Amino acid sequence: MLQGVSFQGFSFHGFSRLAFRLAVSLIFLLAPAFLAAASAQDARQNAPGQFDFYVLALSWSPSFCEAAAERGNAGRSSAQCGERPFSFVVHGLWPQYDRGFPEYCRRPSPRLERGVMVSMLDLMPAPGLIYNEWDKHGTCSGLGARAYFETIRKARAAVKIPEELLQLSRPKLISPEELQADFIRVNPGLSAQAISVTCDSRRLSEVRICMSKDLQFRDCEENERRSCRRDKMLMPPVRGG
Repeated sequence: MLQGVSFQGFSFHGFSRLAFRLAVSLIFLLAPAFLAAASAQDARQNAPGQFDFYVLALSWSPSFCEAAAERGNAGRSSAQCGERPFSFVVHGLWPQYDRGFPEYCRRPSPRLERGVMVSMLDLMPAPGLIYNEWDKHGTCSGLGARAYFETIRKARAAVKIPEELLQLSRPKLISPEELQADFIRVNPGLSAQAISVTCDSRRLSEVRICMSKDLQFRDCEENERRSCRRDKMLMPPVRGG
């Protein structure tokens, strides 16, 4: 700090003392507001049931299986990548904040009964995925395990898959915008602000749809930030499609 220095009759010494006093006063005035905001955020962070909306993540199974085969992990993914012709499968139903998301809201998480896991294999054809989704996301929903997975089933039932994609018989190149438009066309009330598409270096990965806590389509900006930026994506065909 330049103290005791004058320039054209202006004293930096006096100015610096005044600035210091103003800064201290400002800190004392604003500190309660900052502390209150921090406390509110901390109280909400990872608190079960305290979130703004859900994201239903639908994974394009042929892309997952093709990538697993390329990595040499096909054997570990046999439940999903066997002979059954899966198209879109549920990756998860994720509680979200308007900015960010909670995770692992109960440690240790309540044990998921095997019967509940088995009941979800038609939508989420990988036991390990189901257990992980409960631990990481389900515990943040504020619901018990059965109620959470029933909510996943209801959310999936609320979304219609474009008919032409259910038994895709040959590789398809498509832009993220075209795929979004296909979903919007068959799902009344779904807007471009409520759906996003993710991809890897060349393939479609997931379609993600924002839904309110009562499972109505809902616009969300956060979802779009992680969307695919490629001009075209590859959709590998459905096995046996």
